[in-house]
Formats: sequence, structure tokens, C-alpha cells
Amino acid sequence: MYSDKVKDHFMNPRNMGELESPDGIGVVGNPVCGDVMKIFIQVEDGRIADVKFQTFGCAAAIATSSMITEMAKNKTIDEALEISRDDVANELDGLPKVKMHCSNLAADGLRAAIEDWEKRMSGEVPANSAEGTQANPCDSCAQMHEGECETRH
Repeated sequence: MYSDKVKDHFMNPRNMGELESPDGIGVVGNPVCGDVMKIFIQVEDGRIADVKFQTFGCAAAIATSSMITEMAKNKTIDEALEISRDDVANELDGLPKVKMHCSNLAADGLRAAIEDWEKRMSGEVPANSAEGTQANPCDSCAQMHEGECETRH
């Protein structure tokens, strides 16, 4: 069912934890399956210098969180924004169709963390806020259901 890479990232997650002083925090969740991810980023000179995650969810949710942190580290903000759900799934040598929403959550979580960083940089959100930016759960859900969110959030 799961590839060796998914199993490895689940059993030995990379970058798990919380950054002490994050520049951006992204929060995403799926009310259908109950997965919740928090992605923390540290940005230096326009690059993601460090990234960590906290995830409550299934093996695929933890593996995709781990993988997105590996993929985003040392990328420019623009490069990180280009990481898609398919990129995450491909790096893990695939995910079962019923678990593809986890790769959506990971990509959305990274985007939400970057959006939060941008808001902090512009002064829209206090720099020391512990809240983070929460992605709309329908974003992941609509992608999972090919554009039509079947769940009322």
C-alpha cells in the first residue's frame, strides 16, 4: 500500500518539531479525516533557511509533512511556492489515491506558512504572533474531489 519512502518518512520523520522563533506558521487541516498540520518556516535572504512541522494524523500525513520540509529547505520563496501536491507525492514514490489529500495538506501548509511570513513582513500580522495563517480546508478538499468540495465546512 505505501512505498518504502512513505514508510521511512513516517517511521523516521525529518524536521519534526517547532521552531523557537518562526518567521511564518501555516496551519491546515482536513475535517473529513481529522489530519492537522502546522508548518513553521525561518526565512533568511529570501530563502527558507529552516522548516519544521507538527502533524496529528495518519502515516501519509506525517510522511508528506516530513517530505515537504525536506523539499522546501534552502529553496527561495518563489521556488517553495511552486512545490505542488504531485511533487510531494512523486518524491515519496506515490501515495494511494485515497491519501492524495495528505499531499494537498502539506503543500497548502507550506503555502500558508509563506503567506503568514508575508503578512508578518508587511506588518499585517504581529511578528511575534503564535497563531499563524490557517489555510481554507476547502482548498485541499476541492483539489481532492477535482474541484467540488463535498463537505460543508
